Amino acid sequence: MNMQSRIALEPLEPTSLEETGLSPVLAREIFLKTIFRKNLELASDMARELCITVPVVNELIAMCRAQNLIETLGNGDGGVTTEMRYQMTETGKNRTLDALRQSEYFGPLPVPMADFETQVKRQTIRNVGITKAKLEGAMSHLIIPDGLLDQIGPAVNSGRSILMYGPPGNGKSSISNGIRDAMGDKVYIPRVLEYAGQVISVYDPIIHTSADNEEDETSSLRRIGGTYDRRYIKCNRPTVITGGELSLDMLELKYNPNSKTYQAPLQLKAAGGVFIVDDLGRQADSPQALINRWIVPMEGGEDILSLASGEKFTVPFDTLVIFSTNFHPNKIFDGAALRRIYFKILIESPNREDMLQIYMLVAKAKRFNLDKDALVYLFGAKYDEVDHKYAAYQAPFLIDQMISICEYQGLPRVMSRELIDHAWANMFVEDSNVER
Repeated sequence: MNMQSRIALEPLEPTSLEETGLSPVLAREIFLKTIFRKNLELASDMARELCITVPVVNELIAMCRAQNLIETLGNGDGGVTTEMRYQMTETGKNRTLDALRQSEYFGPLPVPMADFETQVKRQTIRNVGITKAKLEGAMSHLIIPDGLLDQIGPAVNSGRSILMYGPPGNGKSSISNGIRDAMGDKVYIPRVLEYAGQVISVYDPIIHTSADNEEDETSSLRRIGGTYDRRYIKCNRPTVITGGELSLDMLELKYNPNSKTYQAPLQLKAAGGVFIVDDLGRQADSPQALINRWIVPMEGGEDILSLASGEKFTVPFDTLVIFSTNFHPNKIFDGAALRRIYFKILIESPNREDMLQIYMLVAKAKRFNLDKDALVYLFGAKYDEVDHKYAAYQAPFLIDQMISICEYQGLPRVMSRELIDHAWANMFVEDSNVER
């Protein structure tokens, strides 16, 4: 990506209070609560905590001084700084305490929802442009059936929903993670959003990986002149991975009655990135109910959320949704739901040749030595027991089991018939009545 196209993705830094897009009253209240809670006296410290520039802070200071909410303490503290110091007046403290009763939020000024919508369009997932080389590089550690990447690549570049289905244990989750790794570029995630005066927390360090410390890009930006809006955090494209724990209420705003603020749902945190629904069909809610919840955002590019008051509003939906299931799609979805999923990709079990390559790849990664006679025994006698039903998970499972036995017994890390027998017994449980 060239410099100009990269710069075009960045949210512009507000140079005035008006350019923040916030009402002066909301900005003033957050400003007062922040300097009160953080005990701030210097404009530079206020700017850092609010994630805005000193000139914007000076506007807030001027507004609050005119309203007798803060007052000056003089220049500096006898040290090297010559900054003016400020403190709250009694009127300011009373106003702040009243504001805290309305909402406990303080810290970075929020980004208005309308501004976020504009930013989402600039960094849309549909512009990620994954190439075959990138996809192959991200999945070089996997044995991928011929032609599968040629199905996955166009599906990812479309930004549309993807359903991967097939027998369990054949790498659907690993392929989903490979798609995420192939993206590689950066997006800008708001720390908090504002809608109708309500604050919605978005940035989540568990989901978002900050890239703000990349010196090459930061220095380049400064040379060009200025930096981006620090109410955002530059991150790798986010990935949310859920499994059997996913429930419909996790896709709604979470209201905290104590702080009187909201936590963004998972799909909003995944804006500009990937949302992986793994093990579809294992959740408490039915697959049909889950897919019904996704239909509107997947088709219209907007999601509908509700405030605690019951008011509904739209938020941008710019997320690549990947569903992964062990069930046949016709058994868990009706025809209308299946039509809404643009790409359906079958992940089949590996054949004998692929399975052998998987064993070799896993053994090399885990520094475990294969043995020709033991492999003949494994692919003959042992797989005969299960009608040669291969699955990609079997290689790492068996090799990990054998390594554990070797370490316990002080044996060399070399495959043998005896090790295979012990490991195989842990992978397949015989049918029997164990009740007594």
